[in-house]
Amino acid sequence: MEIIHISAECYPVAKVGGLADVVGVLSNYQYKRGHSVKVVIPCYETEFIQKNEFETVFWSQVQLGQFHFPFSVLKGINNDLGFDLYLIAIPELFDRADIYGYKDDIERFLAFQKAFLDWLATRKELPEVINCHDHHTSLIPFMMTYGRQYEKLKEIPTLLIVHNALYQGQFGFDKLNYFPDYDLYKTHILEWGGCINSLAVGLKCARAITTVSPNYLNEINDSGNGLEILFNQVRYKSKGILNGIDNETWNPENDSKIEFNYSIKNHHIGKQKNKEKLCDLFDLDPNKPLFSFVGRLFEEKGIDLLCEFLKKTTKENARKINILILGSGNKEIEDQLSKLLTEFKGNYNVYIGFNEDLAHLIYAGSDFLLIPSRMESCGLNQMYAYRYGAIPVVRSTGGLKDTVVDISEDGCGICFDQATVTDIEIAIGRAVILYKDQEKVNSIIKSGMMLDYSWENAYQEYLKMYNLIIK
Repeated sequence: MEIIHISAECYPVAKVGGLADVVGVLSNYQYKRGHSVKVVIPCYETEFIQKNEFETVFWSQVQLGQFHFPFSVLKGINNDLGFDLYLIAIPELFDRADIYGYKDDIERFLAFQKAFLDWLATRKELPEVINCHDHHTSLIPFMMTYGRQYEKLKEIPTLLIVHNALYQGQFGFDKLNYFPDYDLYKTHILEWGGCINSLAVGLKCARAITTVSPNYLNEINDSGNGLEILFNQVRYKSKGILNGIDNETWNPENDSKIEFNYSIKNHHIGKQKNKEKLCDLFDLDPNKPLFSFVGRLFEEKGIDLLCEFLKKTTKENARKINILILGSGNKEIEDQLSKLLTEFKGNYNVYIGFNEDLAHLIYAGSDFLLIPSRMESCGLNQMYAYRYGAIPVVRSTGGLKDTVVDISEDGCGICFDQATVTDIEIAIGRAVILYKDQEKVNSIIKSGMMLDYSWENAYQEYLKMYNLIIK
């Protein structure tokens, strides 16, 4: 079948977080299994886009109220991604360094969605399914169903994947004139909480909904950032499907991004060599247990709790371990992490920014991976950690609860329940005690490396959903 994924991100073209990884790998997986797969994202100023060649396949202008923006649809010429890549170039809105964070983000992504539909409506052959991702594309089902200029697209089934319900794309009714012409009696569909809520619109109008883990679907029915009632109302057409990881890209046996390749048979040698390289880069002691954090530096990830843990802990306790942090995000949190460098020199370090190569080395060289998230819809880091023989230390929430079982229950991780400094401190203390028993550590690592979190199960579940909504 022909599947179009429309998203704000896709790895390796443009990435901020796990959304990009999921779109890139799921599309590749579907393509390899014989489907015609297209991924459509905005044309940003990223290194990947600047280095690759594209051809223009469509051009027009998109209207937002009184504003008209010229746009073009670009197709990747060299297809080595495992799917067909299309970029929607709207120079006035997307020729910028960052993907998000601008005052006109509502206008940017509304124009992106309308431009996509304008192009799609000119095609002779239409796709079997359109797969929308998060609020940046969740107005598409409404516009396809009720937009008069998109009557041709009305019967194409849409699936909305909710990666993160925290961000919903709300804006005021003063921007109602940005929408294509539609029956104004349908305006109530756009409203939730006194404003236009993009994610809520998608939940109402998409033919089916999935979340990126089963437990996250359960959680947002009780705590959905103001959408609890709606999530319960659409539960009949919703399913939680656990994300997977790309076992080819994330494979310590042939990963060119790490210092020393290894398998489950020689993981203790391989991990030690990678740990020594990592500790040499960041002035840490390879003889101490290394705890690492990889991710966006926002409160939802619990990174502020790690800051508080470091401030609270005594220097004597801090010297028993190493902590390494990789990420970017909240400027205040970035500054706090940087200020801690002088106080815990030799036992702590931080890299502010995104570095894919370094992330691979951190998974390969770390003893434990810290994931103290307040909210985690699925999480991929714990799966990468298993694959590379790092033991995840996680707060049991969302997809982390689906994938990490505590060592006290014969699992391969260390879990805690509350997003508090005290719970983190206890969990790290348990890990330090575990580290002293290397025989047990090696047994846990082997069990974790044997876990299968490939995309095969998720692929089959998505295929069932597609077939269901097509029928």
